[in-house]
Amino acid sequence: MYEHWLLTWDTPVALLPVVVFLAALIYFDSFKLVSVKLITGIIVVGAATAGASYFVNGAVYNQFDMEFVTYSRYVAPWVEELLKGLLVVVFVHTRRVGLLVDALIVGFALGAGFALVENVFYLAERTNAVLLVQIIRGFGTAIMHGGATGIFAMISVALYDRHPDGGLQYFLPGFVCGVVLHSAFNHLLVQPFIATAVMAVVLPVAFYFVFKRSESGLRDWMESDLNAKLTLLNSIKSGQFLDTPSGRYLQSLRNRFDGETLADMLCYMRLQGELALRANGLILMREVGLGEEGPDPEIQSGLAELAHLERAVGKTALMTLRPILTVTGKDLWQLNLLGGTAKATS
Repeated sequence: MYEHWLLTWDTPVALLPVVVFLAALIYFDSFKLVSVKLITGIIVVGAATAGASYFVNGAVYNQFDMEFVTYSRYVAPWVEELLKGLLVVVFVHTRRVGLLVDALIVGFALGAGFALVENVFYLAERTNAVLLVQIIRGFGTAIMHGGATGIFAMISVALYDRHPDGGLQYFLPGFVCGVVLHSAFNHLLVQPFIATAVMAVVLPVAFYFVFKRSESGLRDWMESDLNAKLTLLNSIKSGQFLDTPSGRYLQSLRNRFDGETLADMLCYMRLQGELALRANGLILMREVGLGEEGPDPEIQSGLAELAHLERAVGKTALMTLRPILTVTGKDLWQLNLLGGTAKATS
């Protein structure tokens, strides 16, 4: 029994591809907005999820009258992607991630942790498998699990960015895509060389374009957002805001809200603009390898004041600001990023 579960000396070599691919993703991420500490924690969660899936799959499999191969192709992908995707749902819904590249790294870290445990189990079951087969299968499984969950996370972030109010229905397209990729890989496992080759060629190329698209998209968004926020703040500070189209729109709301509420709405717009500029600065500092040095009382007090204004103004009044204060998923993520930095440095 002991020998059956004894891993061979070359086990680390077979598991290495799982870690190498994740390290490459982190290396090519210019902004480094997902910390190594957080990635490590996500890998641990992914590993725990793999352990849980062993028991869940066993319970579900006993409910079906089918061969194991059929189950692994058509049922197991739904179970495993659902379990892996729970943390993705939490991160996206709470705006912990807001960029495609960050979503890919978080999803791949989850899949990497899952694949590590799954590969250990495979190696323990098949101690006589040659090293080359172990490496090929380990590499293919790592890319598949990480890729499937990464695709789920990326599609979910993209949809949540367009729909800042959120909703669980926006997770369904990414989830289905992840399941389809997982199922396709399991179909190809009869030929592990082919399965790994397909994953190793298609997904890295796709991820490369995601990195390029994400970085250029972030820069474009930051530039347009920076210009919009600076124009808004300059008009407010110069006293010319009421003469702008946005100011005239705000004045048109006098018949719906009292003067105090309108003043709070203007303060809310100003404060959100100032915090957005701080967040843009933080992102640029991360890109050049710098970070916040110590706690920033201004950020902490600014976020607290913004939360107070949100409560004072109310949801209805905030909704009426949507035409002049464009709010996307990135805007919400940006403030959450700033809040996380303030907490981490306090």
